[in-house]
Amino acid sequence: MSWDVLCVGESMGLVTPDPPAPLRHGPPLRLEVAGAESNVASWLAQLGAKVGWRSRLGADPFGELIRARLAAAGVDTSEVVVDQQAPTGIYFKDPAADGATTVYYYRRGSAAAAMDRRLLADAPAARVVHLSGITAALSGSCADLLHHALAERPAPGALMSFDINYRPALWPVAQAGPALAKLAAAADLVFVGRDEAQVLWGTATVDEVRARLPEPTTLVVKDGPVGATAYHGDDRFTVPAPPVTVVEPVGAGDAFAAGYLWGVLNDAAPAARLRLGHLLAGCALRTAGDIGELPTAAELAAAMQEGR
Repeated sequence: MSWDVLCVGESMGLVTPDPPAPLRHGPPLRLEVAGAESNVASWLAQLGAKVGWRSRLGADPFGELIRARLAAAGVDTSEVVVDQQAPTGIYFKDPAADGATTVYYYRRGSAAAAMDRRLLADAPAARVVHLSGITAALSGSCADLLHHALAERPAPGALMSFDINYRPALWPVAQAGPALAKLAAAADLVFVGRDEAQVLWGTATVDEVRARLPEPTTLVVKDGPVGATAYHGDDRFTVPAPPVTVVEPVGAGDAFAAGYLWGVLNDAAPAARLRLGHLLAGCALRTAGDIGELPTAAELAAAMQEGR
């Protein structure tokens, strides 16, 4: 068995107000599925890529929901480990009136926190393996899993994709900054937000981010509504972000990564990969959940051709 993309990491049940409203107001709630790596897997599978996802879930309704939703999107979950003792993690989105969203996690002692390097034993051939820095903050064994994946490369020949995905609620900057920089240095393709890089390493501009992370062959720096810049070796490409009406922002970074990786899989030009990232991020921004409606075939084709 071989994959276009193998995604590895935690997924959780997501409870989100719909329509968006502060939780303290007791709004109607919708139960969804979310996780950085599984979000990327879902987007890519729906676009037509052959995608596998490896993780650990609890033997509970939330774990069943996650597997069912990912399978419905076309993601292979056959290698997911079901833990009979530990629960599946849950988190709540709490949108504010000013458009910001606070996230409350209930994941301590979750099944995913017990992920370790055995999750990549007998890893199938894959063109891309996608990981995120969230995993490194969950436990010691999870951190070791990431180091094993990026440094020892148990999936030979795969392009190793790594999204920094810093979560302040999980670990402090003093610990996360050096750890995430070390992981990024071992990856082939790295995604990072300019704002999170500033928090982690004190970098103010996208060029300063590249100077701080010179090792990855490709570094993609996202700058919110401003745009995104990709550094590929000595080349630099910038594509402005198109305007979009934001319903809720969480999950847009995962959608961007999926769009960019779709461009990688289809050998799109560097600028086109960024445009595909913006296109999918816009789909996520226009929904209260993490996964929005797919772009049309015409929109995808237009983004693919841009920049050639």
